[in-house]
Amino acid sequence: MSQAVSFDPYAMPADALREPPASLSLALRQIGPGIILAGSIIGTGELLLTTSLGAKHGFAFLWLILFSCLIKVFVQIELGRYSISSGKPTLGALDALPGPRLGTHWLVWWWFFMLLATVSQLGAMVGGVGQALNLAFPRVSQWLASAAGGVSAELAEKIVSNPEHPWAVMTALGAVLLLLSGGYRRIEVVTTFLVVGVTLITVLCAASLPLAGYPIRPEDLREGFSFTLPAAGIAAAFATFGITGVGASELYSYPYWCLEKGYARFAGPQSADPEWARRARGWMRVLYLDAWVSMLVFTVATVAFYCMGATVLHREQLDPQGKEMIDTLAQMYMRSFGNWTKILFLIGACAVLFKTLYVASAGHSRLTADFLSLAGVVRYAEARNRARWIRFFCLFYPVLALLLYLLFEEPRAMVVFGGFMQAATLPVITAATIYLRFRRTDQRLAPSLFSDACLWFAFFTITAVAVYAIRDWGLTKFWPVVDQVGIWLESRSWW
Repeated sequence: MSQAVSFDPYAMPADALREPPASLSLALRQIGPGIILAGSIIGTGELLLTTSLGAKHGFAFLWLILFSCLIKVFVQIELGRYSISSGKPTLGALDALPGPRLGTHWLVWWWFFMLLATVSQLGAMVGGVGQALNLAFPRVSQWLASAAGGVSAELAEKIVSNPEHPWAVMTALGAVLLLLSGGYRRIEVVTTFLVVGVTLITVLCAASLPLAGYPIRPEDLREGFSFTLPAAGIAAAFATFGITGVGASELYSYPYWCLEKGYARFAGPQSADPEWARRARGWMRVLYLDAWVSMLVFTVATVAFYCMGATVLHREQLDPQGKEMIDTLAQMYMRSFGNWTKILFLIGACAVLFKTLYVASAGHSRLTADFLSLAGVVRYAEARNRARWIRFFCLFYPVLALLLYLLFEEPRAMVVFGGFMQAATLPVITAATIYLRFRRTDQRLAPSLFSDACLWFAFFTITAVAVYAIRDWGLTKFWPVVDQVGIWLESRSWW
């Protein structure tokens, strides 16, 4: 966070102006915010939820996966466009909209309550990494249990019954240390390395499925593009729609990463000067490239994960869940390529989930610090004050994720719950984006009619999917879920 202390990444000083890159090769060197988003996207949704959806329903939801990855990019681009036009991050833009307020705008509060719901996904990441590391190195927990026996028999017993817990603790601690050791540049470099590595390995594994005896057959593709929604999978499908591709959390965080990268700062404060419009349009072209490159990356990775689940797990009737979730997911590789691949999968799963924990915690920290300012809880007289709060939340969110996992111990259910809440938020953030596009964005940066049409199409389809899923799942199964939660609480020894 030293970078955040040395200067305000959201300020736009006159001496920060920079000409946009004049060639594709130079523009590619300026992308980054989208790759950070891809780092957040290629994680729990893909490894845990997408593979589980394929395991249960085969290729039935392939069309929804592809649609989810594509359609929300148009909303992402428009939020980025407004950040260049105004220099404001997402919550600041929402706070300036007309409507009811309670300290801050009601849409900002909506984000806050969505955050409270979706933070459960961070717990799934901590738990998933803990499970994977325990499977890869089981003797570590055994040694810890033996060592703890000399201090506390009760502690030793807990480690024996939950050997993944010590690994979960170390995962949260590792995320905190990495988050506190650097600012935007560190996040971009680490994320890029992990995203490229994970994507290449997953695609190679998916491409090798026919050689392993699990080919993708023509009837699988016909099922995948039948454009149906099996009733038994509506809840999981809706959660998948919310978390695959650019989810609501990523849409909120994208303008923050664009501002920290410097797109708006390089264009300069909005003015009537034609030179500002020229620079802003140039940096918008970079933003377009950033968004579409990241879309290509996370779509390829998402489809590869889904195909692995829809072939190996579905045909072998394996359902990853609970404490055996990671071990079951490892079967995708072991049954295809042999037992020797288990350790490689476990290490890869750790990288995927830890990367998402790392990026998501960084994004949540920036938005939460902004929320506190907008709600009037704190005031940032200078950049270092904001940086302190960001550092605090970089500690807070991994620790909270650990506590949630220790409490619930069901990573997939935590991802489904968070994904459902993200999906329910998508119509709200998309509607706000449309307002910003047509009422607040400088018209000199206006996109093509095709882009506007795609934005409206995204709004109507996202809303339709949300209404359908909430009507079919939310209302009819809400009280049974409440009853199940009550039964679960009664079963907990601490309760």
